[in-house]
Amino acid sequence: MLRTGLAMARGRWSGFAGAFTALCLGVALMSMTALVHASASPRVPDRYAGTGVLVRTPVAEQGEGFFLEDRPWSPEAVTALTARLRGIPGVTAAVADRSFYAQAVVAGRPVPGDLRGHGWSSVALAPYGPVEGRPPARDGEVVLDRALGISPGSPVTLLTAAGPEPYTVTGTLAAPGFHVTDAAAARFSGGVRVIGLVTGAGADLARVEGMAREIVGDGGEVLAGDARAALEPRADERVRWIGTQVLTGMAAVSGFVSVFVVASTFAFGVVQRRREFGLLRLVGATPRQVRRMVYGEALAVGAAAAAAGAALGIVLAPVFGGLLVEAGFEPPGFSVRIEAWPPVAAFGTGLGVALLAVWSASRRAGRVRPLEALREAEADRRPMTRARWISGAAFTLLGTGCAAATAGAGADAIVNYSLYAAMALILGLTLLAPAIVPPVVRVLSRPLLRTRGATGMLVREEMLAAVRRTSSTAAPVLVTVGFAVLVTGMTQTTAGAFALGRTTAVGAEAVVVPDGTPGLSDAAVTAAGGVSLLPTTVYGEGGPPLEAAGITPEALARSAGRLKVLEGSLAAGRDGGNGRDPAGNADRTGRDRESTARGGGDSGAGGSGDGGVVVARWLADERGWRAGRTVSLAFEDGRTETLAVAAVVADSPAPLLLPRGTVRAHDPSALTREVLLDGPVRGEVPGGRVLGAEAYARNAGDEEDRLVWVFTLILVGMAVGYTGLAVANTMVMATAGRAADFRVLRLSGATSRQVIGMVSAESAAVTGLGTALGMAVAFPALLGMRSGLSEQIGAAAALVVPWPVVLVVVGGCLALAVGAAVLPALAAVRRAR
Repeated sequence: MLRTGLAMARGRWSGFAGAFTALCLGVALMSMTALVHASASPRVPDRYAGTGVLVRTPVAEQGEGFFLEDRPWSPEAVTALTARLRGIPGVTAAVADRSFYAQAVVAGRPVPGDLRGHGWSSVALAPYGPVEGRPPARDGEVVLDRALGISPGSPVTLLTAAGPEPYTVTGTLAAPGFHVTDAAAARFSGGVRVIGLVTGAGADLARVEGMAREIVGDGGEVLAGDARAALEPRADERVRWIGTQVLTGMAAVSGFVSVFVVASTFAFGVVQRRREFGLLRLVGATPRQVRRMVYGEALAVGAAAAAAGAALGIVLAPVFGGLLVEAGFEPPGFSVRIEAWPPVAAFGTGLGVALLAVWSASRRAGRVRPLEALREAEADRRPMTRARWISGAAFTLLGTGCAAATAGAGADAIVNYSLYAAMALILGLTLLAPAIVPPVVRVLSRPLLRTRGATGMLVREEMLAAVRRTSSTAAPVLVTVGFAVLVTGMTQTTAGAFALGRTTAVGAEAVVVPDGTPGLSDAAVTAAGGVSLLPTTVYGEGGPPLEAAGITPEALARSAGRLKVLEGSLAAGRDGGNGRDPAGNADRTGRDRESTARGGGDSGAGGSGDGGVVVARWLADERGWRAGRTVSLAFEDGRTETLAVAAVVADSPAPLLLPRGTVRAHDPSALTREVLLDGPVRGEVPGGRVLGAEAYARNAGDEEDRLVWVFTLILVGMAVGYTGLAVANTMVMATAGRAADFRVLRLSGATSRQVIGMVSAESAAVTGLGTALGMAVAFPALLGMRSGLSEQIGAAAALVVPWPVVLVVVGGCLALAVGAAVLPALAAVRRAR
């Protein structure tokens, strides 16, 4: 019977066209995304490509989606390590690599690109080639990228964390970034995380690597060869992580919808072929043989579709990789490598999907009785089985419960509960469709009874008589519309709610934000006035890195009304910092800050005796910190301070709030994200612009919201494309099997136009039915999510549904349904003449 199934698939290829197309596209997407994912591995950064052996600081485990820098070595450890590593035979230099924020200003505007400055000695770690001009020899001199078009001897303004500073270009390199003297880099940067070992000609790299491991021990990690790719910048790592989410979502959607389309195709085919299966049973075929025949059909379709899809994925992968780079889901320089295993794995997965999807249909085919071969009536008998009733009711109740739970869910669970509710309701209503369709059709189709002619009555009765056919054709529309409304509405409602929350939380007339820069310098903060936070990263005793922020006494006093104190007092946290300047350090010279970082007694630094630490409750519970006790924190420069916990609060802008002077003393390259204003700015803000509170709320999430919206449209487009195939395929199969009905109508006096009109009206009615059920699935989940978001942000969030996108989806379903039904109907009507 397996061979019979293969022959049947060849003879009935038109009935399997939809399943073939869906599976082919699904395997193509799996092959393409697998190739892109396999190619999205880290690569050795260009600036380290000229060094065979590198040493980095120990790596700390971080949670999913966190990309904070690892703890740097202390200055004393760097000095000791470089001295010992320099003594390895064959090593000519041990270079402590330092990085800091630097950005050129040309024609009054910051220039985008690589915004990192380095010490001149770091040039030895990369194969950049000769310098045109000379290296920097003193403060105020810089070697920069030749691509900027600035010749040696020319003046240039560099933005640093302190503000704009004048420099003289002494040379240019065919390399990104800015290179200053090592002494200047040490002042501008934080701690050292990478030491590069420059080796002489003929040096034994394996021996150098081994000796470096003995010297470093547990105090770091030695990297050589391809392992150097672990030094990929955190920003590129984050972009790759986002790209992985996109690829995973695409693969999941393609797999799920492929199963749905193939399963629905074979299930509907079994319903239409009951007489055929009954005839096989009548001539002696056993239920097992019938099941094997259906599996043979699926095997033939699956093998051909999977092979075609795997080949198509190889062709599309490089194009798709380029699109991901343009959209911001992969880092610049990413390219796709063609390997054998992704298309082979996609082929096997596609074949497995085909056989899995046909399991239920094969069992139904095996249960067809021999007397079905003699049955003449087409009306459905008992379209709902007991298992379908139980499963449908269970999924519907589960979806309703999840929708209700969304209203009171926490911030992290709102989206998950909404998705679970929609998925459960889609499955539940799809399973219960044969029971739901008749009463819904009777209610919605009553206006058709009052139309002129018999078309309305025929449409109504056809839908009621063939419940399974109506349910099968409405189900893909239900899935398409429900998914589109839910995902797009969820994305837009969440973005709008968070924007409203930001507007409420700002509590200021205006906000100064970066303009062409990654953040605001101290000069910009001072010019703006207002209050702000200075973000940084700190490292506790064990555990992952922690996000922290420096805050001035004024900013802490202003936030006191929104910080619910659970332990201690915010007054202790206001003792440190510098109250005279918004930047918290304008009265300090570089020598003063250096002294403070070493543990000096500048009261503005807010050290262990001058200021306190404000800790968020979740972090205090996690680390066991309580108000009044002291904690040891390592900072961005590698130095450690002991600070007192002033207060534990329910929530705060950052897990740790520190005196701003302390943060600046230990993190010379930190940049401020925004400054809140209650009045006009004090002066010109270099690298910044002023926004109103509402404009800031919309602007604050622009890039992230853009990536999420692009991701949403990709998923919706894929789902619509797949379910569009299901709509078209089901309509073609349903209409092609009604040739006898059309012949009866023609013999009864109906014109060809009337028959085609009836088919078109029935297709439109089925699309409307699926759309109504899809809306019924999506809106409970969206309303529950809106309620939860409103409670979270403390304001009434609006339900935002992008109706233009939804109308395009519904219009596409309608066009596909009508077109797929009318074309075979025309052919059938012509044959009936």
